[in-house]
Amino acid sequence: MSDTLPDRLSTDPKSPYFDAALLERGIGIRFKGVEKTNVEEYCVSEGWVRLSVGKGLDRKGRPMTMKLQGTVEPYFRDAAAAPAGEADPA
Repeated sequence: MSDTLPDRLSTDPKSPYFDAALLERGIGIRFKGVEKTNVEEYCVSEGWVRLSVGKGLDRKGRPMTMKLQGTVEPYFRDAAAAPAGEADPA
């Protein structure tokens, strides 16, 4: 598996930008320099994230979302946990 993240990724299985393998690996998102845990979809080139808002659902049963503009920095959570150059002692 490659260590490059796609330009756009979604957590909705019906979306053409959904990738289960990447989501299982663990993706983190920094939006405007702040870690966000409620990101439903992001696009790096266009500079936006779609965040879930509260626990409300729309009429199709999906989470209510809000689209915000700004700098998006996706990363792999497993790569962020271990500093570069260190291997797991297993």
